[in-house]
Amino acid sequence: TASRGDERPRTSRRYSADDPDAPHEGSGSGFIIDADGLILTNHHVVAGADRITVTLADGRALRADLVGTDPALDIALLRVHGRAPFPVAPLGDSDSLRVGQWVCAIGNPLGVYAHSVTVGVVSFLGRKLFDQGLDAYIQTDAAISFGSSGGPLIDARGNVVGITTAINPQAMNIGFAIPISQVTSVLSQLRERGSVARGYLDMGLTTVTPELQQALRLTPDHGALVQDVPADTHAAHAGLRAYDVITAIDARAVRSADDLTRQAATLAPGTVATLDVWRDGAARQVSIKLGLRRVVDSAQRGPFRMTDVRPASNDEMPLGITVRDLDPDAAVDLRIPGSVQGVLVAEVDTAGPAHVAQVHPGQIIVEVDRHPVRSMADYRAVTSTLRSGEAVALLIYDRFTATRVLRTVVADAQP
Repeated sequence: TASRGDERPRTSRRYSADDPDAPHEGSGSGFIIDADGLILTNHHVVAGADRITVTLADGRALRADLVGTDPALDIALLRVHGRAPFPVAPLGDSDSLRVGQWVCAIGNPLGVYAHSVTVGVVSFLGRKLFDQGLDAYIQTDAAISFGSSGGPLIDARGNVVGITTAINPQAMNIGFAIPISQVTSVLSQLRERGSVARGYLDMGLTTVTPELQQALRLTPDHGALVQDVPADTHAAHAGLRAYDVITAIDARAVRSADDLTRQAATLAPGTVATLDVWRDGAARQVSIKLGLRRVVDSAQRGPFRMTDVRPASNDEMPLGITVRDLDPDAAVDLRIPGSVQGVLVAEVDTAGPAHVAQVHPGQIIVEVDRHPVRSMADYRAVTSTLRSGEAVALLIYDRFTATRVLRTVVADAQP
């Protein structure tokens, strides 16, 4: 249990049941990983707590200290003090899990039904929920309820392969666990420093797909493609450019943008990494200093709606996009930097290919298949000859994130 409230010393005081200042309790689950009393649980179970009490299976209630926490993975490391050695839950290998494999979850549902066991299978591996670059959740249909957060997900051999952390309240039998391999990779940092520092590549990346390979005539059929290199960053100083394809980091193969992000996150900030880069038909190596990855809460934003845009014509519809020129007044109104030149996406057909590719009104198309687009005439010139089924790569400036992103759109049949 974690007691939350004002952390200032209190004098003796009675609280009424409806007093908003009264301390309150939360509950969760956890498991011991070290005979000396180290316990793993979720960060959100203990966040903001001024007192943490751990109740063991034998009924002992012990005070616990917070050793370290990692909000990015949603894990926390605690230590209890008592009669050692404590019984330990053996850690398994989450990397060897397969979809369909039997697993069970142990937890404290609703804070009432202690040591409950539910059984299910691995439904999916590598699920993304919050952080697209870091997340790789195990999805399971083993029942997980509120109060079970932080408990172990165990394989048929009795080894911990994950930490249960989230459920989908809108559906039954959809729960998620953090792979134990991600946890063990940062345990030493939690023990020694109380926090986790991860390496970070400060550039925009996307995964090389068959459509993107076709549109840009890329030689590599896998890797992370650079789509944005902000000024005055480690990536810019290293000489990386948009459309570079990164195929390895420190001689370890890179299959996707997420793969590169996760591999960089295993390295310490300040490390100089060597990237294998494919650029315009030639291979090269680039050295880059890793920055510090920060945990940023994603702000919710509503859909962007154009209020004063008239469709220019229907000539652009093979991609399901209607565009207009980005005049100076519109650029000021939309807070588009002067360095960004292109055409404004005015409308996106919700049944068209651009909608599927996540192109949105209010974005700026800067290039099509690496051809600069400065006007509607430029846009029509490079899209008017598209054949049905042909893939094109759009380099887009997203004004909400102030970054450039690549979107691959497959042209519809023209009427």
